Amino acid sequence: MHDGRVVAVKVQRPGIRCRIDEDLDALRDIAAFLDDHTAAGRAYSFSSMLEEFAKSLYRELDYRREAGNLMTLRDNLAEFERIVVPEPVPDLVSERVLTMEFIRGRKITKLSPLTRLELDGKELAEELFKAYLKQILVDGFFHADPHPGNVFLTEDRRIALLDLGMTATLTPGVQEDLLKLVLAIAEGRAEDAITVMVKIGEKLPGYDDQKLRTAVADLVAEYRRQTLEQVQVGRRLMEVGRISADAGYRLPSDLTMLGRALINLDQVGRILDPAFDPNESVRSNAADILERRLIKGTTPGSMFANVLEARDFAVKVPGQVNRILENLASNQVEVRVRAFDEDRLMSGIHKVANRITVGLVLSALIVGAALLMRVQTQFEILGYPGIAMIFFMLAAIGGFGLVIAIWRDR
Repeated sequence: MHDGRVVAVKVQRPGIRCRIDEDLDALRDIAAFLDDHTAAGRAYSFSSMLEEFAKSLYRELDYRREAGNLMTLRDNLAEFERIVVPEPVPDLVSERVLTMEFIRGRKITKLSPLTRLELDGKELAEELFKAYLKQILVDGFFHADPHPGNVFLTEDRRIALLDLGMTATLTPGVQEDLLKLVLAIAEGRAEDAITVMVKIGEKLPGYDDQKLRTAVADLVAEYRRQTLEQVQVGRRLMEVGRISADAGYRLPSDLTMLGRALINLDQVGRILDPAFDPNESVRSNAADILERRLIKGTTPGSMFANVLEARDFAVKVPGQVNRILENLASNQVEVRVRAFDEDRLMSGIHKVANRITVGLVLSALIVGAALLMRVQTQFEILGYPGIAMIFFMLAAIGGFGLVIAIWRDR
């Protein structure tokens, strides 16, 4: 530059947009065929996934948007001293040309063993993961393609995030649900994870609730049994999407993009620190994330809206209370309860009571017959006291009838 700055210039390959259009048209035909003719297509909706990919790809073709992404991410991550995002040169940015600050460093995949020994890998991995948690769960805007080729180690031992053509935006509601889901999986709470999934997803024909619950419980249990080297948050999220689709339940496409980003982030974290535990990072930073979300949500606009709602509540409540009291005083209040069928309940209770009564009578007949067996009388049946034998036969007939009645009403 004229002022002495060294910059990197990214130039779009000529004719690449037409090539992408042709490829996407072919892929759309394939995705539509799979969605219409295969179980996997109906479960995963390849057409929807392809459209999300196409939107992301077309955004990457506009370098003005990427320049804006660089500026947004620089501002959002300004508090992280060990994270660097190159600054664009606005006057030298167009749809097909992007000029930005040149970052001197090496890909983390190209680091020598000696360099890795000299690094404070644990601190770098922790700060990078914390920065991504802030992007995803606080800012709602994150770098969606942090594969090792886009992550550099600078000469002053900082982490540089490059190539912001692929980004994703999450709404506040989706952020909260994702935070709950990630925490539930990280802490092994299967029921809470299922509750969040059922809230954010979409039921498909053939949805099997029990299959989903069993699969998620097994996944969480397996996740808790894994060793530190096996723990991968991103892969777990992708696995959640797979087992949901198998059970006839479709999760939002945002979850797929987030899982893909976290898979790459897991890989980067392992390179920086082989003993890095993403679960522990999620748990240790959860309180800070919640605090940031509360602060971010407490804006002057939201406070003003809450004040207006409180005012409406204060104005309307006295009148509503007066109407309720007037209705109570004039005996005009009706209470309607949606409950079970009382007639069926009483019929069932009567059946139970009758069977208990019959059982007691049969027991009395048997006990009485046993006592009468000791009383010798002239009236005998098969050589035994007749009255005692009659009691025994009545008890046998009654017991047989009771068994038949129970069997018929089962």
